[in-house]
Amino acid sequence: MTSVRWAKVRLLAMPYVVVVLLLVLWEVLNRLTNISSVILPAPSTIFSALIRYHEVIAENAVHTFVTAMIGFGLGVVTGVVIGFATGISPAIYSSVYPLLVAFNAIPKVALLPLFVLWAGIGMVPAVLTALTLAFFPIAVNVATGLATIDPEMNDLMRSLGARQDEILLKVGIPRAMPFLFASLKIAISLAFVGTVISETVASNDGIGFLMMSASSSFNVPLVFAGVFVIAVMAVAAYGVCSLVEQRMIHWAFRTHQ
Repeated sequence: MTSVRWAKVRLLAMPYVVVVLLLVLWEVLNRLTNISSVILPAPSTIFSALIRYHEVIAENAVHTFVTAMIGFGLGVVTGVVIGFATGISPAIYSSVYPLLVAFNAIPKVALLPLFVLWAGIGMVPAVLTALTLAFFPIAVNVATGLATIDPEMNDLMRSLGARQDEILLKVGIPRAMPFLFASLKIAISLAFVGTVISETVASNDGIGFLMMSASSSFNVPLVFAGVFVIAVMAVAAYGVCSLVEQRMIHWAFRTHQ
């Protein structure tokens, strides 16, 4: 195995090594201090809860994943449309951008009662919460990518006879693509956050609902098992976005890994 390939293997293995070391340290400290599982269960106890309740965890995990993906998809569409309109027009940028910032500053938990009032409890409020969290980074990044075209490149394209729509198509959109994919990796994590927040308050399904039900009966290992499942789903979705990013805009990376 060449040194370059070995270096790549080490880079890929490092996150897993760190996770294993942290879990081992957690397990050892938990056993040495005899902390009650009601306060902080050991990783082995959490793993046992994952096995014991695997059916109900899987059922609720599917519900959470589907809800988060719907909210994320709607957030992508909404964010791209708003970001595109904002980025290509200075007038829209100056008038809409402050509104976006103001809307993003509103705690989404404060909007959840409105979503429940409009749509009742269930999947719809969770989708709307995921949407409101996911679209903002996409809109801001797309708008920034389109609005910050190099003036010299813009002048060069115009000197070659390119129209504004051609400059946007051949320069603006490719420039905005790295911004878009960077925001997608943020938005997909926020979609899971919004989904779980809504499920803990206004749903009878999902990992958030399962965690609240488990906490009410002091089943803390099951709560931690739910946290673990959410983390795994979010990391997996993030990884898919990273793979698509490397395939779609590999030219934007200095090195190919």
